[in-house]
Amino acid sequence: MAAAIRRGGSDGDPGLYGPRSVTWQMHGDPVMWIAGVRALYLQALHPLAVRGVTQNSDFRKDAWGRLLRTARFVATITYGTTEAAERAGAKVRGIHRRLSLTDPVTGVRHGVDEPELLLWVHCAEIDSYLQVMRRSGYPLTDAQADAYVAENVVSARLVGLDPADVPADTAALAAYFAAVRPELAATPEAREVDAFLRRPPVHALLVPAREVIWGRFASLAYGTLPPYAHALYGRPAPPPRVVTRRLRAMGTALRCIPPTARWQLPPKHIMRAVERLGPGSRPSPYKLRRNAAILDSGDATGARPFAAGLHGGGGS
Repeated sequence: MAAAIRRGGSDGDPGLYGPRSVTWQMHGDPVMWIAGVRALYLQALHPLAVRGVTQNSDFRKDAWGRLLRTARFVATITYGTTEAAERAGAKVRGIHRRLSLTDPVTGVRHGVDEPELLLWVHCAEIDSYLQVMRRSGYPLTDAQADAYVAENVVSARLVGLDPADVPADTAALAAYFAAVRPELAATPEAREVDAFLRRPPVHALLVPAREVIWGRFASLAYGTLPPYAHALYGRPAPPPRVVTRRLRAMGTALRCIPPTARWQLPPKHIMRAVERLGPGSRPSPYKLRRNAAILDSGDATGARPFAAGLHGGGGS
């Protein structure tokens, strides 16, 4: 699979994914920011995973930094060179090896790099990216969704997981969520994350903007969670069709911002990748529409856009 992904490059190093991969196209979309917030909500429902965060950092003071570091890691391994991606993975693995957590219920010590915890974080991220992007109107066929999950076994390896243990298609991802669901709970730490994401601390002058702008983002992210997550948090969400309609409207608005303007924001991973590989490597959803006939044996319409969720995974 890795060899097939690498064929996407032109001149220079295409990195671990390459311009022909689904990941390359999808990760350049601005709706990924909403997907990232959804991932935080979902990840916080695993009692040990969220305790690993709260016991090793001051989440309330550095939550923005954590979100930005995650976004930077995703951008580096997607658009960076192979060397840069492997270096980023080694750095993450090194940090995780030094951290541990104590289960307050059992008193047992756990390493942050235990496969169970790493797998939950990985699957919550991949599922969130897929669910939010597809519901926002991003054109992904079922075959392309499966390809995206398979491609990101690479990112799981970078953080220390055995690729053989990582879901490689949407059905396997759904089966993983069905198996882990009984372990999830809205612990006090999860409620701290929920409270922060709803109203993060800002300067007094920015409170109105927080309510108007961030409140809408966070509400959309929360609304895209599966029903069991809403039940655990104890907060209702609008009907799925309403959330999808709002998410599509938000996606349309965000995609009106010219990509070249968005890509100028630091650290400019996409701009550097285009400079390295040429203008033909620019990520675009239109390339996925063009390739749909190849992946789906002629189905270029992106039919059954919520198939990943209907399998019963982390989606609605």
